[in-house]
Amino acid sequence: MSSTRLTQALVELRESLAPVRLPLPLPQAMEQTRSAREMQRQLDDYILPRLATIEAPLLAVVGGSTGAGKSTLVNSVVGRVVTTPGVIRPTTKSPVLICHPDDVKWFNDDRILPGLVRSRSSSVDSNTLQLVEEPTLPRGLALLDAPDVDSVVEQNRLLAAQLLQAADLWIFVTSAARYADAVPWDFLKSAVDRSAAVAVVLDRVPPAAMNQVPPHLGRLMTERGLADSPLFAVPETETDTEGLLPDAAVSPIRTWLATLAADAASRQRVVMQTLDGAIGSLVAKAPPVADAVEAQAEALDSLRADAQSAYAEATRQVSVQSADGTLLRGEVMARWQEFVGTGEFMKTMENKIGWLRDRVWSTVKGAPPEAEGVKVAVESGLEALIREQGEATAERVDTAWRATPFGREVLRTYAGGDLSRASSGFDEEVARAIRDWQSDVMEIVQGEGMGKRTQARYLALGVNGVSAALMMVVFAYTGGLTGAEVGIAGGSAVLAQRVLEAVFGDDAVRRLAKQAKEDLDARVEAVMAKELQRYDEALASLASDRDLAERLRLAVEEVNFARHQGYDDVLNPAPRPEAIESARPEAIESARPEAIESSGQVSIEPQRQTVQLNTVADHGDAEVVEAEIVEHETIENERGGRL
Repeated sequence: MSSTRLTQALVELRESLAPVRLPLPLPQAMEQTRSAREMQRQLDDYILPRLATIEAPLLAVVGGSTGAGKSTLVNSVVGRVVTTPGVIRPTTKSPVLICHPDDVKWFNDDRILPGLVRSRSSSVDSNTLQLVEEPTLPRGLALLDAPDVDSVVEQNRLLAAQLLQAADLWIFVTSAARYADAVPWDFLKSAVDRSAAVAVVLDRVPPAAMNQVPPHLGRLMTERGLADSPLFAVPETETDTEGLLPDAAVSPIRTWLATLAADAASRQRVVMQTLDGAIGSLVAKAPPVADAVEAQAEALDSLRADAQSAYAEATRQVSVQSADGTLLRGEVMARWQEFVGTGEFMKTMENKIGWLRDRVWSTVKGAPPEAEGVKVAVESGLEALIREQGEATAERVDTAWRATPFGREVLRTYAGGDLSRASSGFDEEVARAIRDWQSDVMEIVQGEGMGKRTQARYLALGVNGVSAALMMVVFAYTGGLTGAEVGIAGGSAVLAQRVLEAVFGDDAVRRLAKQAKEDLDARVEAVMAKELQRYDEALASLASDRDLAERLRLAVEEVNFARHQGYDDVLNPAPRPEAIESARPEAIESARPEAIESSGQVSIEPQRQTVQLNTVADHGDAEVVEAEIVEHETIENERGGRL
């Protein structure tokens, strides 16, 4: 397997994570947004640059709790003040990276942590990474003093987390007073989840507590998956005039780091353990992000479906009510009666078809009355119908969207106007659509072929009169009327049809009416579709690409496949991720906890090898205990269980 394939897969995963947006307040949305950004940063800050430059120095990030003594520890390990400790909290604000002068080339550019500006001087800017060259530090090793993981300043906490994610090795510093706090353990759990190489330093241990606190912390580490991680205990002692701890207090840590740096194979094992663990963590964390992206798309689809179905129903209602006789009442009916001169007939309900036929012919043969009143009445009636449906539909969509938290979020963030009402230009759009439809009707009747006799009747009635009659036929069905209105509307429809049949014939009338109705429905649909666009625009601002979810899943599959092919062309031979205790110096003898089983309960009693201090502070009557390294491991009890 070539690492090129793995690199390409990781780049594709990074590009798939970059556009992830989860703006709707769905379950896990905030968590998965944060996860996506963290994975993206880790790819930029650590995984991709480390995979490309596997031979770069091992980066050990020193992080931990506020006031744990991280900066003092770093200074003491280096042997001089390279980072400034303090008593004002938070202490470390700007991260400091210390390396051998020959190794500074690896950190001078944006190979890792590209978001931090490089500086050669101390700074309080958390966006600055101070580089310090130290000739006494072994080649192949760099130390980075990070801000507090539990800082009261949020930016410092975020930066600390980012730096730890960029580490080949975590050196986690806590104190005897704070080692059981929740925040440090949250970070250590994160290290366990991604199989990162970790060493823990228990600082400021009262000499009298050296036999109690370190073993207890060791048991906690074993229980939480850190059995293979070394634990260094540093006693509480006085510092010298420069603020440095006695050399013997930190010599086990310094020796361990120096041995690790000197052994290329051990150093590579640490790097590959953390790198592979980080890649494995991406494989585990990316699929829930894809699920969240898909959930966002589904939520938006549901809102879109609510709006679409509401406006489709509005279009249908207008289509039904413009054909069921609903419009053949009121002003439309009155103007039509005036036009054909049948007002008295309709009012008295005298259904005399012979008289009606004579009446039609007399209308056709004579000069037609003014038909403009019918046109105006039709326009007014249709406008009222469509406007009513438009306003009611906007209210329905608003109610449906407000029924869900994510729908309310869309309404809250939309800046294009009040979506609970029809748009400000809706009335004008409706009026224009009706006028255009009436023009369509006139074009339909004008375009119909006629013989000489038919044309004479058409000219006698006039294009407006024929058009008015065709509109009345379109409104001819009477399903929506009751009582006396049924007879009146029915008579009007019959009369209009007789007028048109006298001009065009039976078949032509049916065809013309069908065409005019379809044209009306199409124009109403266009008006409603334009109203629907407002809701599409509101959703577009929060759009989530469903294809992105599948793209993420495919990228994860490719990363996982390439990862399991190994790293043959990265390392030769390919290293096995192993516990980093193999890098410990032989001078430090391992001391293993012993399992003691009593009444089915297993306890651990650690035994330790101590390293004598050259200088021990005077603690009065208190018991003076030497500095030591506490080792622990996962052990098996007699029942075969693991601790």
